[in-house]
Amino acid sequence: MKTASRNDIVRFLDQILELDQWTDDPSNNGLQFEGDAEVEKAVFAVDASAELFCKAADLDAGFIFVHHGISWGSGIRRIDGLLAERIKLLAANGISLYAAHLPLDANPRFGHNARLSDMVGLTGRSTFGSYHGRQIGFRGILPESKTVSELAQILDKALPSSGQFGFVGDPEQKVKSVGIISGGGAWPDLFEEDHVDCLISGEATHEVFHHAKESGTTILTLGHYRSETPGVFAVMDLVKSKFGIETAFIDIPTNM
Repeated sequence: MKTASRNDIVRFLDQILELDQWTDDPSNNGLQFEGDAEVEKAVFAVDASAELFCKAADLDAGFIFVHHGISWGSGIRRIDGLLAERIKLLAANGISLYAAHLPLDANPRFGHNARLSDMVGLTGRSTFGSYHGRQIGFRGILPESKTVSELAQILDKALPSSGQFGFVGDPEQKVKSVGIISGGGAWPDLFEEDHVDCLISGEATHEVFHHAKESGTTILTLGHYRSETPGVFAVMDLVKSKFGIETAFIDIPTNM
């Protein structure tokens, strides 16, 4: 079976995701746990969890890529409780863990928002949605007007798992301009930016309801989890193509 160097995979991911441009990300992006030096199989998922680590071990994977890792902010101070159990699973099986948070949201080719834009066919794209001083989403124009419920049907076919879509506003409203920010991408300040007819995101909280209504924006929510799968698939395809190792996506939906 073909193998690849862990360090080569890490360098490749660091470069294509431009991690050096995201030093203000709450996530400590990049290699978060160092496992064995050689990798025969890599698995890809949205969230780091004990369940994921067990499934990776069952598949004899040596490398895990996730969007949400285990090291945030000022880093790990104590390794105890649930965190200790997770790390034990990685250490016992020689598995490396790599995380990419905002770099995977914002990447213009491989990121969640770019791929969601591809799925609905957005044209004339520009960056959209300021977060931590950077624009992480995209906005653009549909080739032809569609109802928000039609956009939901398109994305339902393209995304893994299944889930319940949410709407703020009329799902049968026809829209032309669309903004896309994955995850928890609907926040109040967003509706003060350049207007879009429809915002596609992972989830929307109570506090944005009146902002959306008063700005005339219909919100389509895909579920936080589902909205953050496209970039994971894109990176998986890149790693497989570059290194020729076996890869697999591990689907652990949260239904949230």
